[in-house]
Amino acid sequence: MNSNPRQINLLDTVRTRGSVTVEQLADMLGVTLQTVRRDVQRLADQGLLTRFHGGVRVPSSTTENIGYQQRETLHAEGKARIARRVAELVPNDCSLILNIGTTTEAIAKALLRHTGLRVITNNLNVATILSGNSSCEVIVAGGSVRARDRAIVGEATIDFIRQFKVDIALIGVSSIEPDGSLRDFDLREVKVAQTIIAQAREVWLAADASKFNRPAMIQLGTLSQIDRLFTDAEPPAPFADLLHAAQVRLEIARD
Repeated sequence: MNSNPRQINLLDTVRTRGSVTVEQLADMLGVTLQTVRRDVQRLADQGLLTRFHGGVRVPSSTTENIGYQQRETLHAEGKARIARRVAELVPNDCSLILNIGTTTEAIAKALLRHTGLRVITNNLNVATILSGNSSCEVIVAGGSVRARDRAIVGEATIDFIRQFKVDIALIGVSSIEPDGSLRDFDLREVKVAQTIIAQAREVWLAADASKFNRPAMIQLGTLSQIDRLFTDAEPPAPFADLLHAAQVRLEIARD
């Protein structure tokens, strides 16, 4: 890549955040919108970035998620902020389902001081974290363990979760697309998440800003099935309008 320092800085910024609007890039880099658009076009021509309406993201596959260890460190600060905000709003003495993902694992850590929780999960990492809370009952779903991230998936998992009706489902997804669809990469994981949504009185979605406009192959659901969305930055267009139309309460974790 034959790029100047400003373009390298732009590329690093997008890689750190996953996706970002042109306006946000101009503010963060202290340059004009015209300069950002020119740099973005050059980097996109080289295949280093992918453009979408009003912004840019890192190129990614629609069929395969990035590795667990990389996801664990990617956007860690934003996930921690989201987790703290979720924990502020989760009441003591309630029932929860937490699904697969590094964001829900961050939420589990933020719930360690809660009391009287009954938590169902298909995530062995979440179960391990919350087992450190002596006043929290942890119920682990049966099924097949996916070795790469210790997720539990499959028909047995679905049958197990159908036995319960919980106060709040705390879920993560890999993608929120501009048509309002929620998407992921593994059909078995998606089937479990759909069951979790059906078995909750309220559904809270936790997704850092990189999930907006990220492509993924399999539709999990739509924004209309969500009660609250927790994220770490203002969503780019057209998501504010989509959230309003779907009557989703937006919670932005700023610190």
